Amino acid sequence: MRNILVILVTFLFLPLAWPQSAKELAAVVGSWEGESKCTVADSPCHDEHVLYQIAVDKKEPDQLNLDAYKVIEASPEFMGTLACRYRAKQAALSCTANTSQHDDWEFHIFGNAMTGKLTIDNGKTVYRRITVHRAQAKGN
Repeated sequence: MRNILVILVTFLFLPLAWPQSAKELAAVVGSWEGESKCTVADSPCHDEHVLYQIAVDKKEPDQLNLDAYKVIEASPEFMGTLACRYRAKQAALSCTANTSQHDDWEFHIFGNAMTGKLTIDNGKTVYRRITVHRAQAKGN
């Protein structure tokens, strides 16, 4: 009886470990462009025009990497990479840069639009609000 219980529990939770399909990841993988606005007055934060490049991690296929750029005078300036997980059923992308500020980036995808926020201090402070859209490839 115990073996049956172990097998049943294993099969119930096994799908949680399966990598997401390429079709599910296609909803978020690619280039996104838009605005990142500060929400904390008197902080070192600056409103920015941003470009995000989201790709599947080569070593860990269930992780996505978000390379973030701020665009200054039409030139992208690399800001860093966030490690992300995509939850297809919720159309939600959760990311972190693992900084000392305990950052939490949470995005929601609506077709070709994505909105999100950056919270710091273990979720106590909303530091940024982000609105981006899927970027068109040059020449399209």
